[in-house]
Amino acid sequence: GLSIAAERERTDVWLTDRSVDALAVARANLTGIGRAATRVRIVEGSWFEALPGELRGMVDVLVANPPYVADGDELDATVRDWEPVGALYAGPDGLDDLRVIVAGAPGWLRPGGALVLEIDPRQAEAVSTMAGDEGFVDVTVHRDLSGRDRAVVARR
Repeated sequence: GLSIAAERERTDVWLTDRSVDALAVARANLTGIGRAATRVRIVEGSWFEALPGELRGMVDVLVANPPYVADGDELDATVRDWEPVGALYAGPDGLDDLRVIVAGAPGWLRPGGALVLEIDPRQAEAVSTMAGDEGFVDVTVHRDLSGRDRAVVARR
């Protein structure tokens, strides 16, 4: 979110997280983006619950990097030992948080607005289907630098 604020002038950015520690890191990193920091709001809460109601139907782009690891998946120690468990695991199929975001996003996005989600490569089809079922159009999957499906982008 901070990179978006730094790169996109005239863009207001709202960052939400349920982790107080993650929010503290985001606040500390604000100094690195200069004047753009004045356009960033950092609020505690799970996904949409922290956002003010007046943003409903007004958001141009909603970007999320939610937990998306399935509960039983093994992770490399460099990931497992660095990130809090709550930032990684999202239910038996890893889709719990993605379901909440995809279902809630239409109420926050303006017509034509975009939803951008980071995913596990194995979830591309399921998340794309979810987005279509929620009325999103132009659903596309984008690959990371390793050539693996890594993000789903959909328009309202």
